[in-house]
Amino acid sequence: MKPFIKDGKSALLAYDQGLEHGPSADFDDRNVDPQFIMDTAVAGGFSGIVFGKGCAEKYYNGKVPLIVKVNGKDNLTAGDPLSRQVCSVEEAISLGAKGIGYTIYAGSEHEPHMFQEFGRIQEEAHKNDLPAIAWVYPRGGRVQELGGDMDPAIVAYAARIGMELGADAVKIKYSGDPKTFNWAVRSAGKAHVFMSGGAKTKTDDEFLKQLSGVMEAGATGLAVGRNVWQHSEPLVMAKKIKEVIFEGKRV
Repeated sequence: MKPFIKDGKSALLAYDQGLEHGPSADFDDRNVDPQFIMDTAVAGGFSGIVFGKGCAEKYYNGKVPLIVKVNGKDNLTAGDPLSRQVCSVEEAISLGAKGIGYTIYAGSEHEPHMFQEFGRIQEEAHKNDLPAIAWVYPRGGRVQELGGDMDPAIVAYAARIGMELGADAVKIKYSGDPKTFNWAVRSAGKAHVFMSGGAKTKTDDEFLKQLSGVMEAGATGLAVGRNVWQHSEPLVMAKKIKEVIFEGKRV
């Protein structure tokens, strides 16, 4: 059911930032082209690629498993975030999807809409023998008052929310150390846990140290974007990432 996970491990290349952040925030002359990302996923030996509907329609080549993000939002609207469905599960399957992704902004005043929508999407995905992956990002509401979205208790709560809503895998932020992240992994139960790659770090070792902690904590792997395709040598970084995930190298 999860062709992008091998022996419990996975490295996904994610590229939904154009919609979520806008091209001026993350892209340069090279990575603004989705074809470059598709080529990087193939040459870098990634377990899968995460595209939205438009990129999947125009650039997916079938050479690595595809996960289609079926909801999204822009970065222009003020207030608590709401990300609604923009692609049907049926359409995602027609594009070659092997998994369905959906972002939930836990803590947002619009959370109930996303909970309900993900519940329906998860059921549709399972009826078609596809796994449903929940990006669970605590935002808005009382999140900052309770410690922020990287607070260990909040990270573990995010993992639990995804599992309780039926996600086969959850994508969450790193809590900062293996011990607290292990609690998040345990909180996710049988759902696979992926670390969110986040913004480009200052050094490779900084990012790889986080990934080492994630794997030590018992996670499945990560869904990474900017720390690969913003890198001056994306394939070199991809190799280092795979060494940590699949070969057990620790930084």
